[in-house]
Formats: sequence, C-alpha cells, structure tokens
Amino acid sequence: MMPFSQLVLASHNAGKLKELQAMLGGSVQVRSVAEFSLEEPEETGLSFIENAILKARNAARLSGLPALADDSGLAVDFLGGAPGIYSARYADGQGDAANNAKLLEALKDVPDAQRGAQFVCCLALVRHADDPLPIICEGLWHGQILHAARGEHGFGYDPLFWVAERNCSSAELPSAEKNQISHRARAMALLKQRLGLA
Repeated sequence: MMPFSQLVLASHNAGKLKELQAMLGGSVQVRSVAEFSLEEPEETGLSFIENAILKARNAARLSGLPALADDSGLAVDFLGGAPGIYSARYADGQGDAANNAKLLEALKDVPDAQRGAQFVCCLALVRHADDPLPIICEGLWHGQILHAARGEHGFGYDPLFWVAERNCSSAELPSAEKNQISHRARAMALLKQRLGLA
C-alpha cells in the first residue's frame, strides 16, 4: 500500500513534522504543507477525526500529493474532555504558555485523583483530495495533569502531563523515548501497520 515516496503533512508545526518524520523513518519523505501554501483550513469539525480528514483533504488539494493530517490535543476528564479539539487555541491563540496557565487555573483546586487526562492523536491519510476511504488511526496516552510545569522538552501541554509509568512529565522525557510511547507514536504504529511498514 506504500506506493508513494513522499507525502505532505497538513501542519505548519515544525516540532510535529520532525516527530512524524522520525517515526516514519527514511522510506517516506514528509514535506510540510507550508511549502505549498501558508493558508490554514478552517477546522469546522466537532471531533479530532473530522478535523484530521478536513486538514488532510486540504493539504492534498494544495500539494497534489498524498496527505497526512494529525489532529491531536488534550482531553481532561474533570473538564468533560476539554480543551479537546480546541487544545492549541484554548487561550485564544496566545500560545503554549497561555494555554498551560489557563489549564492550571481551571484545575486550581482539583485533587490529584480527579486530574486524569489523555493526549489524543487522530491521524488521517488520504491518497488524494477526494479519497473516499481515508485511513484513520487513533492513539491515546493516559496520564494526569500536574499542579505546575516540569521539564524542558516537547511542546504544548507536555510540561503539565504526568506519565506515571516513567515517573516524570512528558516534557522530562528524552524525545526518542517520547516518540516510542506518546499518543502520536501509538497512532503512527497503527498507521505503519496499515501501510505495511511495521
């Protein structure tokens, strides 16, 4: 199923591009949609899956290449799954530090037992813009929200995400280790199986 040597990633996020290229290895060249257009599609879906498909179709249309989109975010149990699909723009687009501050404020007096959360990653791969059968792979990474940021690695909510089995925050994990156990790694492992790359 892997007849293509390159695909376009529907993201302008350099961190995400680097992570996904590392996970896919050398058999596929991952290019950023930014090479073709800086225009971002409006994410009008109400779920990670809808938004991933929407972004993948847009990138395929702009580039003429098979496209992979990743819609991911943080779902906090106590907040009913918020920030969810709005994770990147939780604090009105003011960036990671503002998002983290808003999340800490929302969970200010919440005890540890109720601070469960999961990072969610939904990958959508389309062979072309009108592909009637997108490949959808999801990955979940369970953890807890800390009371204060810890660690220097990663991006987004990584400094607040406690990984119990490693006894550290996601931002304290070396990137190679994170790339083996994260929500994105889990979704990518499924995708590689589907593509016959595993």
